[in-house]
Amino acid sequence: MNPLIKEQIIHYSKELRLPTFRKDYQVKAQQAAKDNLSFEDYLLGLMQTEYTTRIDNRKKQRVRSAGFPYKKYLQDLNRTELPKDALKKLGQLERLDFIDKGQNVVLAGNPGTGKTHLAIALGIKACMENYKVLFTTVTRLITQIKESRSDKWRRQLENRFEKYDLVICDEFGYISFDKEAAELLFTHLSLRAGRKSTIITTNLSFDRWNEIFGDPVLTAAMVDRLTHKAFLVNMNGKSYRVKETKNWILQQDAAKDQQIAETSAEQTPN
Repeated sequence: MNPLIKEQIIHYSKELRLPTFRKDYQVKAQQAAKDNLSFEDYLLGLMQTEYTTRIDNRKKQRVRSAGFPYKKYLQDLNRTELPKDALKKLGQLERLDFIDKGQNVVLAGNPGTGKTHLAIALGIKACMENYKVLFTTVTRLITQIKESRSDKWRRQLENRFEKYDLVICDEFGYISFDKEAAELLFTHLSLRAGRKSTIITTNLSFDRWNEIFGDPVLTAAMVDRLTHKAFLVNMNGKSYRVKETKNWILQQDAAKDQQIAETSAEQTPN
């Protein structure tokens, strides 16, 4: 290839922000010549590769921007271990229709039953299907709101929060709030009520939410806003973490027994 032409191709592909085009055009040109492809077929293939790569990168960027603490996927769920109500409703939830309808999802149950795993898995799938997602804990959200130093910054925070297609609010009920924090949280979540979807994970039943907010009127209003037309999923069941810990202990004990047996065999004279 003429060095001047190559230089111009690199220059224009940089200006047009076509990194995959720049990386692949020579290899694909050689393959096209080998396969006797027309110039149009070669150009189409190059454009398709650029497009596919760009779409994949956008999906990865949405997952990164969502702020998930770790990655969990729906295919990783051990469905036989899920609480019965979660298993019953999972088919509907993984279709993500609730996002288009602006419905909330409340995953309520004892610790270790897969609430956060399920919420993250739904969130990652939403990212892959072009929804804008935010993952946060209640504590982090309240801290962020309180640290908004002026009305202007708080309004900007509210505007961003309101525009997410899906917000996952984890660890609802792990700590109690003072009156200011409870009111701020109520106001913030109310921005999305009836229009945008929020997934709540909580270890407390609704009749105990007053323990969080300390105000019966505010508690009733919060429950009403969050549960209206929502998917309420009973996540009470056996703890995954307890089961995994027991299995780990059994494995450690088995390994020790094996090591003792091997040591004894080595020390036993023939």
